[in-house]
Amino acid sequence: MMSAPRHRAHFKKPTWVFLFIFLVSLFLVCAYVYPPRNTAACYVFSSASCKALTDWLPPAPARDLTDEEVASRVVIRDILNTPPAISKPPKIAFMFLIPGALPFEKLWDKFFQGHEDRFSVYVHASKEKPVHTSRFFLDREIRSEKVVWGGISMIDAERRLLANALKDPDNQHFVLLSDSCVPLHDFDYVHNYLIYTNVSYIDKFRDPGPHGSGRYSERMLPEVEKKDFHKGAQWFTMKRQHALIITADSLYYTLFRDFCKPGMEGNKNCYPDEHYLPTFFHMLNPLGIANWSVTHVDWSEGKWHPKSYKAADVSMELVKNITSLTENVHVTSDERKEIQIRPCLWNGEKRPCYLFARKFLPETLDKMVLLFSNYTTYT
Repeated sequence: MMSAPRHRAHFKKPTWVFLFIFLVSLFLVCAYVYPPRNTAACYVFSSASCKALTDWLPPAPARDLTDEEVASRVVIRDILNTPPAISKPPKIAFMFLIPGALPFEKLWDKFFQGHEDRFSVYVHASKEKPVHTSRFFLDREIRSEKVVWGGISMIDAERRLLANALKDPDNQHFVLLSDSCVPLHDFDYVHNYLIYTNVSYIDKFRDPGPHGSGRYSERMLPEVEKKDFHKGAQWFTMKRQHALIITADSLYYTLFRDFCKPGMEGNKNCYPDEHYLPTFFHMLNPLGIANWSVTHVDWSEGKWHPKSYKAADVSMELVKNITSLTENVHVTSDERKEIQIRPCLWNGEKRPCYLFARKFLPETLDKMVLLFSNYTTYT
């Protein structure tokens, strides 16, 4: 006799459930091992391995460059490959981008004294011609135009300063300074730090938040992709070759002029002075820059502008605290507020990060002049 078949209905019904659980588990494992890069999902699974996916996948095929990109990159390549001219002694161009008066002219006069053959001064006054008290600033104004905060006119002013400073073949390094900047070291220290470095000190980091990549416009395609859009502080120092390629650039400057400005695309505020240079050098010469600025600012107050130092804040302890910093810090603007900390490397060696600092109010002048000889003796 044949027995009746066993009843299996209860196994057939949940089969799809087991299959679904298996697939979900497989997806989670894959997402952990190969998380997506630069997305929120990446940090849900494993922030430590966000680069794994791009390392695992084959590289994307390179796109064809436009005619303008080909022409631009040929010029940039040749400039970067041209050996720098030998000048004796090499000079630093100090370029002051100011509205009018220069409150710390007396302090800079003390900084420059005795080194007349190793520096040049250039002043871009965007509102009114300043009245100078130091001989080093007399007749050093260049033709200036009005500068509007957050607009392309800020980049125009920087390029105007660079073009005028490049006229002197002995200028080998170029420093952009504001009216609230002060020197933190003596002239010899600053000169040696900049002239003998192998990079330009241009700030750059990747910010996936609304004040970083959130400002990107797809109208910059194909030349500038979102993954290449970077952010950094405005205040730079750069070697002569980099100054040349910035003044020669038309393609990328035009893209930022047209598609990175306040109030674009539904009040998306993009500021060229925070994105043009970081993006440009990330794309075209990333190993040629340090990724931090040698001008210190304090963003600890969490406001739109950095901390302003008053007379009561100024002391030897303040200066020593700033000049002892050997790591640079960036904070992303997304919900994660990721803190990115990297060592400051000078020709491969860990060194103090900062040569200058801002924003110092005019009321601090007398204290800074009084302290200058003391705080520069230990550097």
